[in-house]
Parts: sequence; structure tokens; C-alpha cells
Amino acid sequence: MTTEERSDRIRPPEETGPAPADGPADRRADLTAAAAGALLVAVAIAVGWVIQEGDGSLQVHWPPLLASWDPHVGPGTPAAVAVAVAVVVHGPQLAARLPWRRLLLTCWTGSVAWILSLALIEGWYRGIARRLTTKHEYLRVIDRFDDIGAALRGFTDHIVIGPPGNWPAHVAGHPPGATLTFVGLDRVGLGGGAWAGMWCIVLGGSAAVAVMVALRALTGEHLARRAAPFLVLAPFAVWTGTSADGYFAAVAAWSVALLALAATRTARHPAAAALGSGLLFGFTCYLSYGLTLIAVLAAAVLVLARTARPLGPFLLGALVVPVAFTLAGFDWWEAYHLLVERYYQGAGGTRPYSYWVWANLACTTLAAGLATVAGLRRAAVSAPAAVRALRPGTTTASQRLALLTLAALLAIAAADLSGMSKAETERIWQPFVVWLMPVAALLPDIGTRRRLAAQAVLALLVNHLLWTGW
Repeated sequence: MTTEERSDRIRPPEETGPAPADGPADRRADLTAAAAGALLVAVAIAVGWVIQEGDGSLQVHWPPLLASWDPHVGPGTPAAVAVAVAVVVHGPQLAARLPWRRLLLTCWTGSVAWILSLALIEGWYRGIARRLTTKHEYLRVIDRFDDIGAALRGFTDHIVIGPPGNWPAHVAGHPPGATLTFVGLDRVGLGGGAWAGMWCIVLGGSAAVAVMVALRALTGEHLARRAAPFLVLAPFAVWTGTSADGYFAAVAAWSVALLALAATRTARHPAAAALGSGLLFGFTCYLSYGLTLIAVLAAAVLVLARTARPLGPFLLGALVVPVAFTLAGFDWWEAYHLLVERYYQGAGGTRPYSYWVWANLACTTLAAGLATVAGLRRAAVSAPAAVRALRPGTTTASQRLALLTLAALLAIAAADLSGMSKAETERIWQPFVVWLMPVAALLPDIGTRRRLAAQAVLALLVNHLLWTGW
């Protein structure tokens, strides 16, 4: 028996019930939800301008986004439009008909093409090669890691502003796993901003594939295929190319995907998949402090699969990276507390929580798109019945998808309420937002291309009207 045949036998059954509701009341409710998302963005813009013009405390030039008004076109414009048109016109049909493995490769290719073409609207140098070399970025400190052991032992000494040689903002704001990634690229001969940028773009594009793998394991292939075009044409791709957060999103997504394969026993070696998931989760926590919240998604996977069997190998794998960094002299908890101090020394100390606690959600709306907002309405409506069906194990595929996306929304809510994510969440929350995108699969087939077009137009407008800085 082949791996593919084995997977088909033990994967959760496909949903064979009725298609998503498409009555007039449902369509009106979807449109109302999308309109509410648009209104939230409009209010965040209007209120943000009043605050920023009044006292400058938001410290962004085009609230709620960290961006500046800069209408322009560039070398990537024709390619971005072409990718958008191709996905809108052919994406749903290809997603339904391609063999599964070819679909995964096509989605990765399409996602990378979308991210890359959007980045190239700014040109090669400004859009890719320079992005990770600015004064706030990781590549500015590569030469300070000639002795990696010494750099790790002294890492916390340079987080807080004050002592000589404090780290740039992004280096100080993340555990050293992020910086060591780019140090490693430099050591193997792939140094400089261009290689770093392409690393983030190519790996960032694989996050869509990881989500599809997880969806297939947890909800069946039908919904995974319906979600594919929306994962490819995600508006947050504007901020994936090139920021390291796209790379972080991919590592986190593959951790969740491997856990889903282990929990549903659709992997050839479930224990190895769980161990690999734990390894990636541990590494994720050393890429960004806030990505410990990926544990919410991991927990959701185990609940939906109704098993704790992968937990042992997962936890064993999750210990490897923390133990290695601790033995090397880096104290994660000490660094996190120093980061909080550094955060409030800078923009975090002046940006008002009372604005950002809701304006962050406007940023998320722009990153996820209005089709996602409409899908989240359907997920929220189905949530009570889905929760009741968990205990007897009678959840449908749609209900499992709804609960998975709502778990991602819960992680976003926790990050938002923490007060450590005031602004820039259109970039920072990519590892969570990518798990919201499949919820558009809960919407009816009628109007799919219109919704995809709306997602693409949103990304194209943001990228052509604003200079996002990422």
C-alpha cells in the first residue's frame, strides 16, 4: 500500500452534506460583515489621522498602517496584475482538478510569484535587496556574530537602550534564532540583502502549502482545495516580501501541519511527524517571543483530532532548541523581560493602547481581506454547534475548519490584549493571519472569483498607493 493510499484510508471523511448556505439572508449577512470590516478600517484611518496630527503619539505616517502615502508603479506591476488575473480566472478550477501533490507545488509557485511580484513593484533594490539591511534589521549585526557563542552569552546585555552597542530594533525585539538564520546564510556564502530577501519570500510562500496540508488532514481534501486560491492570493503578501515575519510564518505553519499529520495519523511515521512538529515549534519560539501563541493552534489541532497521542514526541522535540540555546548561554525569560523594557523605551511607550487595541484589528482586516471577514462571520455562527459536536466526535469538516480559524483568531486576540503589539501588526501577525485565510472556503461557490478579485485588488492598492517599509 502506498503512502497516498494509506492517507486516503485514515484521513477524516470528506463532508458530503449540503453546500454552504446561499440564501438571500446569508448573502446579506456576509456583505454586512464585509461592510463592517471596511467601516472598521475607515474609522481607524479617520481617528488615527486625528490622533497623529494632534500629538504624533501613533508614530505611523498613514494610520493604522506603518506606511507613507506614495502612489507609484514599478517593475513588478505587470507581473503582479498578471498573477492576480491568473489566480482569479484559473485558480478555483485548478484547485478542484489538479492532482494533490501537483496542486501543492502549484500553490507554492503561485504564492511565491504573488509575493515576489508585489515586492518588485518597488524594484529589485528597494523592494528586496535593501529591505533586510536597514538600520533596524538583522543583517546590520552579522559581523558581531563572528564568535556565535560569545554573542549568545552576551545577547541580553545589548537589548535595552542605554549600554553601548545596543542591538538594532528587530534584533533586540526577537530571540537570537532570527538573527542566527541570517548569520547561517552568510556563513554558507549566501550573504547580503538579496539572498536574505529571497529566503524570506521562498519560505514565506511555503506557508500556504503547510496550511493546505493541515487542512487536508483535519477537514478533508475538499475544503483544502477550496481554500487554496485564497491562500495563494493573500493580501498580507504585501508584507511577506520581504520581512522576516514571512519566514517566521512558514516555520510556525509547518509545525502545525506536521502536528496535524501526526494527530490524524496520516503521516507514514506519526511519532516522527510529532517530533518534527515539536522541533519546529521550539525553533519558532526562538524566532519571535510572540509566536509562543502558536501553541493555541497546536492545542486546537489535538482537540479537533480528539487525541493526545502526539503530545509526548511533540514536547520532546519542543525541548531541543530551548535546551540548546540555554546551554549556549542565552536566557529566553531574561531576554523577554528586557525586551518589554526596551519596547516601552521606544514607540511602545508612546503609542496609545486605547487606539491600537482596536486599530490593530483594522490592520488585520487589511492583511486578511474582506472575503476572510465574511468567512469569519460564518465560522462564528457555526461555532456553538461545532463546540457541542466536539465531545461526541460528530463535527463536520466545515465545523472543524471554523474552529481552527477561530483558534487563530483567539491567538490574535491574546496578542492584541497583551499590549506588546501596538501597530505594525499587518506584518507581525502573519503567522496567525495565514490560518484565517482558509475560512473563505466556507462561503458559497457563487461569487468565488469576485471575492478573489477583491482580495487581489486590496493588495494591489495598498502596494501601489503606500510605501509600507516592509
